[in-house]
Amino acid sequence: MKFVVFFFALFCCFSIYCQEEEVYEFLGNHLIANYIGCDKEAIRDLKGLEAAMKGAAIASGAHIITTASHVFPPDGFMMVILLSESHASIHTYPEYDSCFVDCFTCGEHCDPSKFDQVLSSYLKPQQAQKRILVRGSEN
Repeated sequence: MKFVVFFFALFCCFSIYCQEEEVYEFLGNHLIANYIGCDKEAIRDLKGLEAAMKGAAIASGAHIITTASHVFPPDGFMMVILLSESHASIHTYPEYDSCFVDCFTCGEHCDPSKFDQVLSSYLKPQQAQKRILVRGSEN
């Protein structure tokens, strides 16, 4: 009987050892966008723009840790949102009705295209130059 118990225990240990470990994939999605010809009021409404940025981050599936922003008088604006998943940022040029936007999220559960949809809906750019780069393991 001890012999059977010994081999059963050995089999259990071997089975646990041979199970596949969860593999972490080192990757992320990075939205880089230029919005040109934005709505003149929207790009100058700094409270509205801040709310749109936060709403866009949440819509992407990200979790906001904190924000930092700075106003370049009279109505230029930059903002960085620290996310559990990484960051999002905007730097406006209201004199050109344009801005640069960046949203990087680690892992696969966030969707930066949803960030783009929300922010584009708010700013209504006449032209948007954008791309999503996949960064990490497979590149």
